[in-house]
Amino acid sequence: MAWLSVSLRVSAGSVEALSEALLEVGAVSVDVTDAHAGTPHERALFAEPGEPGAVPWELSKVSALFDDHDDVAASVAVALRAAGIDPAYSFEVERVADQDWVRATQSQFQPVRVSPRLWVVPTWGTPPDPKAINLIIDPGLAFGTGTHPTTRLCLAWLDASLRGGEAVLDYGCGSGILAIAAIKLGAARAAGVDIDATALLAARRNALQNRVEVQFEGADQAASAVYDIVLGNILANPLKLLAPLLARATRAGGWVVLSGILEHQADAVRDAYREWFDMNMTQHDEGWVLLSGSRRQGSVRVQS
Repeated sequence: MAWLSVSLRVSAGSVEALSEALLEVGAVSVDVTDAHAGTPHERALFAEPGEPGAVPWELSKVSALFDDHDDVAASVAVALRAAGIDPAYSFEVERVADQDWVRATQSQFQPVRVSPRLWVVPTWGTPPDPKAINLIIDPGLAFGTGTHPTTRLCLAWLDASLRGGEAVLDYGCGSGILAIAAIKLGAARAAGVDIDATALLAARRNALQNRVEVQFEGADQAASAVYDIVLGNILANPLKLLAPLLARATRAGGWVVLSGILEHQADAVRDAYREWFDMNMTQHDEGWVLLSGSRRQGSVRVQS
């Protein structure tokens, strides 16, 4: 079975109405992307939590998928009229051949080498190095498959820094990949915290697949324990707000490891943690940074 993909470029004010109208006239799916994607004018749609100024894309590409037996021209004209757009508005049609979508999706996720001894492998993949430490993680509804630079940065830090026997907390654990990696790399115990119930379910499933024991809890259920290493791979603004909490969770002499931070945000995040930590390390990967620092005794701010 073949499909027809219809694409239209419309202004921000028309996106929602047109998307709903296309579904009403029989589209099996609708996707919205930045019309300037892949150009110097591409930009993120949403700002981080706590950061003002998020605005929609000025021009969006609305793509709808139809059965190839549908009268696409007539259906799109009806949708345009319902959305308050001239029914003669131009659009593009592309034929999409049917395929094994499961295999096509799986082919996009191949084993990822994080270091000489650490790999991330999907369940359908074959570990390239059976003797390595292989993290069995499938892509799903929770962030953390090993392909994103921020996850790679945290995994590389754990691989280089764990000495064995540590207690590790991953705050904002997503798929649980960092806590699972910590156990496989020699940590004595690990815990993960997330506000998303779906992420916690995925993390628990991933722990079972990797045959490791990790405690995953919601943020409202997490015990107030103290850890040798506290990881936060989230976003810059939430990390700044979480600074006192993550400081309390880190023992004196322990380490905080922060990622999900763009290069231009690094100084602000580093400053938020200086009251408790000596922030003295920065690593980079594709415009993202990892910050880490050692927990001091007391809470005297170090000027720099």
